[in-house]
Amino acid sequence: MNKTVPTDVPVEAFVQGVEPARRREEAERVVALLTEVTGVEPVMWGPSIIGWGALHYRYATGREGDMPKVGFSPRKAQLTFYGLKDTPEGEGLLPQLGTHTVGAGCVYVKRLDGIDLEVLADLAEIAFARGDFDATAG
Repeated sequence: MNKTVPTDVPVEAFVQGVEPARRREEAERVVALLTEVTGVEPVMWGPSIIGWGALHYRYATGREGDMPKVGFSPRKAQLTFYGLKDTPEGEGLLPQLGTHTVGAGCVYVKRLDGIDLEVLADLAEIAFARGDFDATAG
C-alpha cells in the first residue's frame, strides 16, 4: 500500500510550519505559482508533499497507486519537486531551469532565486497535462 496519499491537513498550515523563514517564504511563492499554473488547489500528500492533481500508475511488477501530477516539498536542505522530469518534454526543458540536481523521480533546488520561475511554470504545466502511467501496456 502506498504511504503517500492525500490527507486532510491544510496546505497553509503545513507551509506556516516550514523552517527556516527563508524556506517558508520560498514555499509560499512556489505554492502560489503552481496553483496558478495548474488551476487547482493543492492538497497534502502524506506528511510533507504538497500536490496538484493526481494520476494513477501501474508497473509491470503489479505495483500500482496514485501520486500527484505535480508535487513539491520544502525540505530544510533543498526544495524538492516531483513529476517535472517524468515526460520527454519535461526532461528536455530541465537544463533551462537553472541550478538544480536530479534524483530518480525528483528535481532538487537549493535556492528558489537560483532557477528560472518561468521554466518551472512550464515544467509544471507539462507535468500537470500528462495522463495516467501504465508500464504494463504495450
